Amino acid sequence: MEKEFYGNLKLGILGGGQLGRMLIQESINLNVSVHVLDPDKYAPCRRLCDKFEVGSLSDYDTVYRFGKQVDMLTIEIEKVNVDALEQLEEEGVVVYPQARIIRLIQDKGLQKQFFKQNDIPTAPFQLISSREGLSQAVLPLPYIQKLRKDGYDGKGVMKIVDESYFDKAFDEPSLIEEWVSFEKEIAVIVARNDKGEVKTFPMVEMEFNEQANLVEFLISPSTYSFEVQQRAEQLALKIADDLQIVGILAVEMFLTSDGRILVNELAPRPHNSGHHTIEGNFVSQFAQHLRAIFNLPLGDTSSKSNAVMINLLGKEGHEGPAIYEGIEEIMEIPGVYIHLYGKKFTKPFRKMGHVTIVNDDREKAIEIARKVQSTIEVIS
Repeated sequence: MEKEFYGNLKLGILGGGQLGRMLIQESINLNVSVHVLDPDKYAPCRRLCDKFEVGSLSDYDTVYRFGKQVDMLTIEIEKVNVDALEQLEEEGVVVYPQARIIRLIQDKGLQKQFFKQNDIPTAPFQLISSREGLSQAVLPLPYIQKLRKDGYDGKGVMKIVDESYFDKAFDEPSLIEEWVSFEKEIAVIVARNDKGEVKTFPMVEMEFNEQANLVEFLISPSTYSFEVQQRAEQLALKIADDLQIVGILAVEMFLTSDGRILVNELAPRPHNSGHHTIEGNFVSQFAQHLRAIFNLPLGDTSSKSNAVMINLLGKEGHEGPAIYEGIEEIMEIPGVYIHLYGKKFTKPFRKMGHVTIVNDDREKAIEIARKVQSTIEVIS
């Protein structure tokens, strides 16, 4: 595409949160005109894009009308009206990732069936229509129940320990999957353009906040063996090829205690497990997503250095206008990069920003990250 470099290409982003914000920051380098649709008039993208529209992402007419104003559509959140996207595709609007892929990934049950049909290793699972199905489950207790739709950032996930949990379980269509004893949660981000060029970022290791079930701490690159990293990256490449996706795809996986790698979930967009790439890699996940959807050569995904990423979550017990404590102290430390998301209000465990620590010494990077974690707080 030549015209995007003259500012004539209109890129629409469905969702105006922090992922859209960081995508816009990269779009500026390519002279792309960005339009954003989001239901929140205070969304982080509102002041950065060429045009910001307040509206529902799940309403057919709103998404369709927005899409008719742009040349290409992409997403920063999966919960969008896919019927409108399919109609826009039929009328010549380019939608990446493709509407069929968004529809698949919106439904965790369809995701699981896709894994099974394509010989992608995943935890054994069963689909149920309501909580009544738990009593007929063939999986042994304990297991995990996940809502098929609308779960995100740890919401819509519940551990069913024994039969006493049945009454508190989700009553909507769900899947239950075997409780996996895992050693580490890992992720690989893969990008694919329309020419079929595919590249992965190095595998990362993640630690989660148990209360919020959100990624709190991420280390890149991994120190697991080359064989483990290669298996994880090959799985990501296979999934991207099986889907024929155009854009970025985050593949979240479990490394089990007996050495297996099981695919957990997919996200067809820039992802929390790739924020470190802004400072830690030669190309960021956001720049790579744009390269992929514009069918440009994919960038060098190699790591420049060790990078540790920390999510800045709203502190428990605080809700209101956001105040960031400890920023000046951590900004004195070399190799510390702060990204605040422009969210006016904080609430417990809300993603308010992230910090990346880059250091040639992995242990030093982790040490600094722990200091940052204990120093900075998002309060009200």
